[in-house]
Parts: sequence; C-alpha cells; structure tokens
Amino acid sequence: MTTTVLSTNQETHVTTGATVWLTGLPSAGKTTIAYELAGRLRAEGHLVEVLDGDEIREFISAGLGFSRADRHTNVRRVGFLAELLARNGVKTLVPVIAPYADSREAVRKRHQESGAAYIEVHVATPVEVCSERDVKGLYAKQAAGELTGLTGVDDPYEEPESPDLRIESQHQTVQESAAAVHALLTERGLA
Repeated sequence: MTTTVLSTNQETHVTTGATVWLTGLPSAGKTTIAYELAGRLRAEGHLVEVLDGDEIREFISAGLGFSRADRHTNVRRVGFLAELLARNGVKTLVPVIAPYADSREAVRKRHQESGAAYIEVHVATPVEVCSERDVKGLYAKQAAGELTGLTGVDDPYEEPESPDLRIESQHQTVQESAAAVHALLTERGLA
C-alpha cells in the first residue's frame, strides 16, 4: 500500500498577475524601488519578476541603439514579455525609462486587450537630482561630451500625463516609495 502525504509547509503563491511599469529618467530610482517592492511581494507569496532595463538590452534587445525607432522596439519587446508574465500570474516589475508616450500607450493597450492588469508609475525625480545621483556615470559622460542622446538632457522624455501613481523619490526613502506602489496594488486587489 502506498500512502501520499502532503506537507503542510508547502509554499503558497498568490497568482494574480500584473505589470507595474516604472518610468522615469536615468538614475531616478526606478530599479531600486522595483527590487525593494519585489522583495516585499515575494515575502507575501507572490510570484515576481523584475525586467531590468539593462538586462533586457543585453539579452533581449542586443543590437538595438537608442534612436526613437530602436527605443520603441525595445519597449514593445519588454511590454510583450511583461504582459505574457502578468497574464500568467506573475507580478512583473518593469523599471524601464520608456521615454515616449506612444510606446508606453502601446504597452498599456496590449495589456488591456489581454485583460492583464497594468499600472504605470512615474518616478518623477528631477533631472538635477538624477544627475547628482548619476548611478551609471551617464550624466558625467554627457557633460564631458562623451555621450549624446541622454534621455531628459539632450534626448526627449515625455512625462506621463496621468500615471496611476507619481513618486518623487527625492522626498522619500526607497522603502516609502515601494510602500506607495504596494498600497496602490493593494487598493486595486493585486497585492
């Protein structure tokens, strides 16, 4: 006789997926907030993926430049992947600049068409604060004439007109910023 015993210590996963797109200038705090939120959501039992913009460019969008067309293609690729994960029960956090409103709108529309939840968070850190943080040294390179096409400096960034949430990261801690996104997810029944 064979007996099957189920462990009472099995992990429980919450399977309502959603995409949280964090848009903003370079060094605004998008990725830092996303990873802080990811840890909190995982601790609550959610399946979570962070689609980091730098990793996406290296592995999925390698070979793309930073022209408007290439940036649009990159955002569409990331949007497709995020929507696929979200509709399969994963909280997908996307800290990607996505500088153009039409690209972000195309991603939102794709989510709406599939029924996947989509939240746009504008990490609205002023360019002066971003250039002081300069996490990757991009602002210094641009100022030295070694880099052109820096979003928000010499390349456009179209701020979201009506994001689901606007965070001014220069006025709060990373934990407070992540908590604000978490509160919105909770309010919408997604966390």
